[in-house]
Amino acid sequence: MVVCRMTLMVCKTKRSKIEIEKKTKWWKLKKEECCEEFRHKLRQALGGQVVLPDDWETTAEVIRETGRKVLGVSFGRRKEDKETWWWNEEVQDSIQRKRLAKKKWDMDRTEENRQEYKELQRRVKREVSKAKQKAYDELYTRLDTREGQKDLYRLARQRDRDGKDVQQVRVIKDRDGRVLTSEESVQRRWKEYFEELMNEENEREERVEGVNSVEQKVDKIRKDEVRKALKRMKSGKAVGPDDILVEVWKCLGEAAVEFLTSLFNRVLESERMPEEWRRSVLVPIFKNKGDVQSCSNYRGDKVDEPYNEAMGKSSGS
Repeated sequence: MVVCRMTLMVCKTKRSKIEIEKKTKWWKLKKEECCEEFRHKLRQALGGQVVLPDDWETTAEVIRETGRKVLGVSFGRRKEDKETWWWNEEVQDSIQRKRLAKKKWDMDRTEENRQEYKELQRRVKREVSKAKQKAYDELYTRLDTREGQKDLYRLARQRDRDGKDVQQVRVIKDRDGRVLTSEESVQRRWKEYFEELMNEENEREERVEGVNSVEQKVDKIRKDEVRKALKRMKSGKAVGPDDILVEVWKCLGEAAVEFLTSLFNRVLESERMPEEWRRSVLVPIFKNKGDVQSCSNYRGDKVDEPYNEAMGKSSGS
């Protein structure tokens, strides 16, 4: 037998991070200086023109590209188990130095490096505690304001999501009540569910006899209707597949009203809408039972909502 003395280093396995799509930071348009820069860069991209191009595809692509250049994009990666709404620069700086100390100790496990890492661990805990306390104190003082109530609701939603796996639906029941666990079977069941939901024929009421149908030309959508529809639409809603928020159209002002009015009237006349409008994102939302099959469907905010508003319709889920 061979006898030997070994020193084993056990490395922690890193938890896989959920990759998310990079998104344009449209929220920066809340600041007037960002909005002004966005309008300026958009005019430059259009060759100095104030009027937007007639077709949807060209306009949408120019807006998206300008937004990415001016406002920037998200990193496309996040940790789902971290509550970071209260973070500040001091906490981030302390955590970064602790990570560097940990790497240093992993490379050279001396007592000095170990003590340095332990000290930074304690410092991070103190910084986190101070940052949390400060954030909660500010939240409590703002509770009577509208912004404070929004912060409180956001915090409650985040705490509720912590106990649920809302990023993926790993288990679902089939039509007979059997539990499906494989990714393929879950996706197939969702496909079946929405095919039945969207294509089901509803019972039609019989038309009343003797009623004369009236045929008349539909009036064109007016600029003031689109202007009022944009004003009524709420800001801060989730972005849809086209990656253009309502804040963009509000930022562009009358140029957006001109473009959208012309676009909506062409849709009415041709009876055809842009292909991007035919796509939507369906997200299962957990209800009180915690069962995704007892859920609602959420569809992201889309540019066709001003059109629906102007037509007196709703683009509900």
